[in-house]
Amino acid sequence: MQTLVIVEWRLIFWKHLNLNLRMKTLAHFFFLLLLVVSCSQPQEYDIILRDGKIYDGSGKASFTADVGINADTIAFIGDLSHARGKTEIDVTGLAVAPGFINMLSWATESLIIDGNSQADIRQGVTLEVMGEGFSMGPLSESMKERIERDNKRAGFNYEVNWTTLGEYLESLERRGIAPNIASFVGATSVRVHELKYDNRAPTAEELGRMKDLVKQAMEEGAMGVGSSLIYAPASYSSTEELIELCKVASDHGGMYITHMRSEGDNIFNAIRETIRIAREANIPAEIYHLKLGGQRNWNKLDSVLAMIDQANREGLKITTDMYTYTAGATGLDASMPTWLQEGGINEWIRRMKDPKLRKRALEEMRKPSDQWENLLLLAGSADNVLLVDFANDSLKQFTGMTLKAVADKLEKSPEETAMDLVCADSTRVGTVYFLMSEENVRRQIALPYMSFGSDAESPASEGIFLKSNTHPRAYGNFARLLGKYVREEQVIPLEEAIRKLTSLPASNLKISDRGRLAPGFFADIAIFDPERIADHATFEKPHQYSTGMVHVFVNGTQVLKDGEHTGARPGRVVRGPGWKPEK
Repeated sequence: MQTLVIVEWRLIFWKHLNLNLRMKTLAHFFFLLLLVVSCSQPQEYDIILRDGKIYDGSGKASFTADVGINADTIAFIGDLSHARGKTEIDVTGLAVAPGFINMLSWATESLIIDGNSQADIRQGVTLEVMGEGFSMGPLSESMKERIERDNKRAGFNYEVNWTTLGEYLESLERRGIAPNIASFVGATSVRVHELKYDNRAPTAEELGRMKDLVKQAMEEGAMGVGSSLIYAPASYSSTEELIELCKVASDHGGMYITHMRSEGDNIFNAIRETIRIAREANIPAEIYHLKLGGQRNWNKLDSVLAMIDQANREGLKITTDMYTYTAGATGLDASMPTWLQEGGINEWIRRMKDPKLRKRALEEMRKPSDQWENLLLLAGSADNVLLVDFANDSLKQFTGMTLKAVADKLEKSPEETAMDLVCADSTRVGTVYFLMSEENVRRQIALPYMSFGSDAESPASEGIFLKSNTHPRAYGNFARLLGKYVREEQVIPLEEAIRKLTSLPASNLKISDRGRLAPGFFADIAIFDPERIADHATFEKPHQYSTGMVHVFVNGTQVLKDGEHTGARPGRVVRGPGWKPEK
């Protein structure tokens, strides 16, 4: 840069001055001397990462090079042996990659409690993408009250001092957070904002207001519309309602991302609905945590992939994401019919205490249905249902026990026990369901359009987070991919895994300045030892950090140093393509 400036100065000087030959010769000598002095001075960077193995996110083979960082930006990649950095880090033998993108994050509240995002930062995650059906905006006053009430019951005590999705994201940035954040606007949130928990279609006026809320969220930076259609009240939405909301997101360049109505017995209809929404709303679509739940459905993977491939051949854009485990995590609500849950938790409990309605619900919980997704049946046995999160201290004795074990202890059926636990806890009760095939997990990892999301919070192995268990994916999803499936089982090469963690999701989200290691991109960087990176969290002991991630940078600031969190919180809001900044 110095050389270019001097040469440009020389040309301008020469053009506008009328010098005799002797003076021109002296001037020429002067400029050559200045150029030599300039070139002899080493270029300085804020940070230089020396001799790392560069995986730039493209999926191409790695190469050895230095990385120069100035402020929040990657300034140079190549040979910096003659340059110097205010800070220099020897990363010889380590993989240097773009920071990872968590396509399904539930760090919505954990970042409020602890902005360090320990579990994900220690795996190299530098961008948390939220909004699976429920987003932290738009919120009505009654929605705010419910969040605060539920949080107090769970031991979280914070004020909901925002209303829109944009205000929530900005409030996190002001609080100080280690990772960057982004969010979809939840179709569930928009519906509850206007219809509360009613099981009915919106009127034309209500649908118009719902579309206005999506428009506002898109202009505030939402990535698109997210849905979670197996849960009440999201399940009350019609396909046509979702198409109308997605048309608004499409007009603003966004995408549709969905937890489909079924991931088991009715998965083909769920895939057809997703494709229809993408086609009629003219919008890219992504399937959250693609899976085949229930052993009787494991053989459907070929047909599911054929449907996705055909849609892509027809010109649609259908992508997927997943977590790297054979068990999912949700609540006991996923074992009960959705009509039982209409109106929210209080109405749900009231119906379960009504003998007639309770009997009807128990009968429906014990037989397959094409009206709702019954994860208790798909798990095959109550032995495959693990209870992990209670709000009521008197029930925490059951944490880590199976539903079958608790039912035996209480001398009741698993279905009755599930109902009683929800009534006693006044929550849906956090639950892990063992549903999927290891063979399908491996096959899905290799799909070219597959990215990854934890579907979990980003906790710390201390403090309030230890009051309940969680799914081990909260601590190990990304390290498990790189350790178990890349290094140990060689399902995909390391460079391909990094592409799926970085540039692929960034491209799907239309983020143009993250997800790659290239000059001009933000300096979100994950540096790890490919021979050591590993997950350690288990279903029995989930609160265990992954290891092998050595350094992590977010916006040019080091948040992980030699495997330990620095306490820095440089995270920013990353906004979608429809963002309209306030003037």
